[in-house]
Amino acid sequence: MRHPMSGAAGSWTRVAAVSALALTLAAALPRTEAFAQATPDSLAGASVRSLALEEALRRAAAADPARAGLEARSRAAEAGVRQADVRPNPTLGLMVENLPTLGSGDILGRTETTLSYEQQIERGGDRPARVNLARGEGALVLATARVRQLDRLETVQRAWTEVLTSEAQLEIARERLVLAERFQSEVQRRVDAARDPLFAGARAEAELAQAQIDFDQAEISMRIARISLAKFWDGAGDFEVGPAAFEDTSASRVAAGEAAQADFDVFLAQRGIADARVRVEQARAIPDPTLSVGVRHIWDNDLSLVFGGSIPLQRHDRNQGAIDRARAEGTAYQADLEAFRIDREREIARLQVQLLARAHEARRIAEEILPQAERAVSLVQEGFARGGFTYNDVMAAHVALLETRARRVAVLEQFHTDRARLDRLTGAHADLLGLEIQP
Repeated sequence: MRHPMSGAAGSWTRVAAVSALALTLAAALPRTEAFAQATPDSLAGASVRSLALEEALRRAAAADPARAGLEARSRAAEAGVRQADVRPNPTLGLMVENLPTLGSGDILGRTETTLSYEQQIERGGDRPARVNLARGEGALVLATARVRQLDRLETVQRAWTEVLTSEAQLEIARERLVLAERFQSEVQRRVDAARDPLFAGARAEAELAQAQIDFDQAEISMRIARISLAKFWDGAGDFEVGPAAFEDTSASRVAAGEAAQADFDVFLAQRGIADARVRVEQARAIPDPTLSVGVRHIWDNDLSLVFGGSIPLQRHDRNQGAIDRARAEGTAYQADLEAFRIDREREIARLQVQLLARAHEARRIAEEILPQAERAVSLVQEGFARGGFTYNDVMAAHVALLETRARRVAVLEQFHTDRARLDRLTGAHADLLGLEIQP
């Protein structure tokens, strides 16, 4: 429902608001949709359905564009494990000896040729150590991706909270406009009856114009918030969240769970990689022999078998520095994990208390302050109609009421913002990450 507005200021305000909203919708909606006349009046009558938080999160999780990249990284990790499990390639060698000098007769008559086959023998568990390291790196990739997905769900929940808040702020702007219209009508009646001076009517008209501007801007902000949320699944903003969800503070009475395991899995994967590197470096410290077998062709057409082998001498390099480094990194990751755990537990406890405090504050405002502010507005309006109060008294009562409502909206907005953060820290929506990837 649109509220009429009189005067030149009203016409200019409506044109500006309609133009801004049309440009916003044209830039945000899919290109295939055409809005010949994208005005708030035409869009207000469109069908609007309710969108719950669970549905918004589910849609956003299913439409996550990073899922294809996660699949590719998973395949890359599997390929890394397969590559780490392969053995060293053998070596085929050819050696020619006893070549005579040029001009000394038969060049090939006294030549000896050896064809050899060499194979490096890995000792100390090199291959299992490489496989464990590759698996640890794959686990880190998956853990990091899961944390990123949880972060994205928190962003979606915050966007959902913005829609909640914008709808509540629109209702406050609507109430202010209704009050301004009623008051302007009453003042104009008094001016026409010569009971108030002309400037009182002009002042009431200006207040009505400002209320109309605030209402138009609140409506634009609400539509932008809806479109921004819908873009997480490339949808349209043809939905509403509803005041019931905004008023719901039942989450403050639910005990918070433990910190999300996905965050710990990152540190555990890093520590696992460090432990695997220790085993890899220990395996590298054990020298790997190389065995060879070959056939030698001597100049008088005799053939003989040749056997041989080699092994590095650990005279200078025992790889001890690399082993110590990997062990130190594992100790560091373990310390980081414990510090992270303490910080998360402290933040979860703080948010749990804040939810209780904000829910209590919102309830007290609704039960103790708002009824008194509404009663004050009613009494002042009745007295003003009888000539007992001034214009300033009426406006002060209106401002006090609207400020009280705005304060409660701000408290509830922070409540839902804190709830989004708490849900992220506890992984409350982690079960949504197991959805199948949509084509």
